[in-house]
Amino acid sequence: MNHSVQDTASQGVHEDGKLYVVDSINDLNKLNLCPAGSQQLFPLEEKTPDLGMNSGNGSRSLFFMGLLIVLIVSLALVFFVIFLIIQTGTRMDDVSRRLTAEGKDIDDLKKINNMIVQRLDQLDSEQN
Repeated sequence: MNHSVQDTASQGVHEDGKLYVVDSINDLNKLNLCPAGSQQLFPLEEKTPDLGMNSGNGSRSLFFMGLLIVLIVSLALVFFVIFLIIQTGTRMDDVSRRLTAEGKDIDDLKKINNMIVQRLDQLDSEQN
């Protein structure tokens, strides 16, 4: 008992002993709506795509192209994150320098304030 490619590819597609090859939902509706005598069945060779050597290479090349695109996008995102880290680092250095300078200015202001308070105390003591 030899089974052809058509028999093995379409197992489970039998209905009441008839073989239906359906390409789309419209074809399925036509097969269900038409009377049994007026149904036109399409040969299996016309409905199934050619699965030769080129389809495997095409899917592989499509996979590798998708992988390449994903890698390029991820590489661009990595460079963008590195750029943001560098920019944030330089801004943090600027802020820390400003805080250090303002801290020195505040210390200088405190010293000047203490000197003024001491001088005012001396003037008050001299007047009494």
